Amino acid sequence: MVYELSQRFQFEAAHTLERDIEAESSRRIHGHTYHAEVTLRGSPDPATGMLMDLGHFRRVIGEVQALLDHHLLNEVEGLGKPTLEGLCAFIAGRLRPALPLLAAVKVWRASGDACKLILTPAPAATP
Repeated sequence: MVYELSQRFQFEAAHTLERDIEAESSRRIHGHTYHAEVTLRGSPDPATGMLMDLGHFRRVIGEVQALLDHHLLNEVEGLGKPTLEGLCAFIAGRLRPALPLLAAVKVWRASGDACKLILTPAPAATP
């Protein structure tokens, strides 16, 4: 059996964007409440019955959340363009080393804008 285990978090952050449409307001520093969902996919450990201990899952996510919460996203090292797509890629890149079962990262705002990054399975470790 294959399970998916998800955890949600949110962060408050500001950014500026260069755009062709709605450009004037996007170029000014402005903020959003962002919501994110991180999903793991796999089979539970036979000994624990868990895909991953939720306490560990939340701790790892909290480390990434702290990098984004109440920050100017344009200044977050390694983020690149502070778009929804950029946020998905940044979160996935930061989480994947600690979460090898990482399957998806979704970021959205209350306005209805959302982006979901679907990840291929991590390569198997070689001996």
